[in-house]
Amino acid sequence: MRRVVVGVTGRPGSLTALHRAAAEARLRGAELRVVLAWQAPGGELGSRNGLEPSALAECRDAAVERLREVLDTVFGVVEPDVALVGLTVRGTPGAALVDTVRDPDDLLVVGTGSRAVWRRLVRPSVARYCLTHAACPVLAVPPSPLQVELESVHRRNAWRIPLDPRELAP
Repeated sequence: MRRVVVGVTGRPGSLTALHRAAAEARLRGAELRVVLAWQAPGGELGSRNGLEPSALAECRDAAVERLREVLDTVFGVVEPDVALVGLTVRGTPGAALVDTVRDPDDLLVVGTGSRAVWRRLVRPSVARYCLTHAACPVLAVPPSPLQVELESVHRRNAWRIPLDPRELAP
């Protein structure tokens, strides 16, 4: 069976990607696999330095709960009209997604995330990693225009820039 694989975090950009992935799965008659990648505190190095198995189990359980919340947020009580599989994968997001898609007929859907320069310096791009390493087509979904507007308002509030009421008029 063909699959559409999408990575989620719960951030608005990943929710946009999940909506698009569900639409693509319906169009293709494919199974929708929703992947949430997780890592132990401190990454793999931190887990090798004495992290107890119970702490790893708690991290995994938190990831499963987060995935349930994301799916409830996007689909709620409405069924997505496609076969849906939720996966939590231990590892970095890009590697987890690339490892999940193995067939060239699969489609990998990723959100492009924020375009803020400082975020790109701090966090590697999952979309860029997937575009480089995936053995199947990758659909990179840009953020919603509403998300861009919301980020603009957050920046204004952080810098305490007053809002001009004329900007609110159409």
